[in-house]
Amino acid sequence: MKEVKLTFHNNGLRSYIDMDLCSQCPRQDDKGCCGYYSPVFYPSDFAYLTQYQPELLEEILSLSQITVLDASVTVNHTVEAPGYHCHFHNTEGGCRLPQLMRESVCRHFVCPGITWEQDEKFKHWQYFFSRLSDYEIELNNKISEQLKSEGLSLRNLENRSFFFKRVLEIFNKETAVMPEFINKLNKEESLTLACEIKYGEDWTL
Repeated sequence: MKEVKLTFHNNGLRSYIDMDLCSQCPRQDDKGCCGYYSPVFYPSDFAYLTQYQPELLEEILSLSQITVLDASVTVNHTVEAPGYHCHFHNTEGGCRLPQLMRESVCRHFVCPGITWEQDEKFKHWQYFFSRLSDYEIELNNKISEQLKSEGLSLRNLENRSFFFKRVLEIFNKETAVMPEFINKLNKEESLTLACEIKYGEDWTL
């Protein structure tokens, strides 16, 4: 048994969960959850990166191992024995992207072995991240539909600069008034719970 601390950060659409166990990942394979997922960036991510980290957006689009759709980019993991490897992961410090630069799955993920969602004291945060996920999906769909109606696609290399300009404009319009559930909650809170830790492949991801 080990006491694990989760720190919840309410930053609206850039909210995230920190867990102190990550630095000593029970998986013990120098990749943890990062080796089993390919990050996908959507319009809400594009809007944030366009405004605050355009060089990262340029880096993502310059990669050879990406899947580009009309309104999303997947940074495909590479095959590496054993398993896979995320482009943004390094063995020294895990993800090299600051939390705010990551996409939502990477910001919200907590190992299944950390049963925080079953603990009553976490219920307000469980509700928050569930609502936030739904809101972000709805927002991304709205932006994608608007871009499509204007004939804009990320696949079109010539119009990419205008594509991102419109993403940011539509995003700002749609988020001018944020949902009440975001404004109601604390900006940050740390809570702990006791968990049974299993090591190696017995630790489920």
